[in-house]
Amino acid sequence: MFRTIYMIIYFLVDQLFLLPTLWKVEKLEREGKTKEINDLIHRTGSDWGKRIVNTTGSKVSISGLENIPQGPILFVSNHQGNLDIPILLGFIDKPKAFIAKIELSKIPVFGKWMQKVKCIFIDREDPRQSLRAINEGIQTLKSGYSMVVFPEGTRSKGSQMGEFKKGSLRLATKAKVPIVPVTIDGSYKIMEANGKFIKPAEVKITISAPIYTENLTKEAESHLSDQVYEVIKSHL
Repeated sequence: MFRTIYMIIYFLVDQLFLLPTLWKVEKLEREGKTKEINDLIHRTGSDWGKRIVNTTGSKVSISGLENIPQGPILFVSNHQGNLDIPILLGFIDKPKAFIAKIELSKIPVFGKWMQKVKCIFIDREDPRQSLRAINEGIQTLKSGYSMVVFPEGTRSKGSQMGEFKKGSLRLATKAKVPIVPVTIDGSYKIMEANGKFIKPAEVKITISAPIYTENLTKEAESHLSDQVYEVIKSHL
C-alpha cells in the first residue's frame, strides 16, 4: 500500500518538475531547432521511464539490443501492464513514439509530453478515427521516426497474449520499414497481478531479429501477423 501511494505522489510531482523541460521544448519548436528538440525529448523520456520503473522497485533485464537496425522501425510488442510504456521508453535507447489509447492524452502534462514524442492516439470506440490514426502513423514512420505498437489493443494483465487486432502491422508494410518484435515478460506482476497495488517485480525484455517488409510477397504479408505473434510468444 505504501509503495502504491508513494508511486502516485511521485508520478504527480514528477509531472510538475517536467514542466520547465516542456516549456523548453516549445521554445525550441518556435525556433525551428528540430535536432535539439528530438534529442531533448528522447533524453527526457528515457530518464523519465527509468525513474518510474525504479520507483516501483522493479528490475529490468534486456537482451537483443544488437537486433535494432538503424533508421525508422516499428517495434511490435505484447502488452502486459500499465508500466510497459515507461519500461520501453527507459530501457530501449532509440527515439520512438507510441500508438496509444486516447485516454492517455487527457492526463495533464503527461498527455502533452506524449504529443511531443509524436505519439498517435486511438479511440477504440471510433473505427474511423482509428483508421485515420493508423494512416497518421504510416506518415510518421515514412518521415523517419520509429514507433511502438501493441497489436493486442489492450493489456493482457498476465502471461498469456491476446489476439492481434487486424491491420495493426499495416504501419510497417505500408511505410516499408522493418518490424522488430519485442517480448515483455513480467510487467503485469508490478501492478495488475496485485489488484492494482504496486509491488517490485523482475521484468525481462527480449528484442528479436528484425523482419523486413520492403519486398514481402502478398502471401508472406498475409502470414506476417501470425509470424510476429509467434516470435513474441516464444520468449514468454
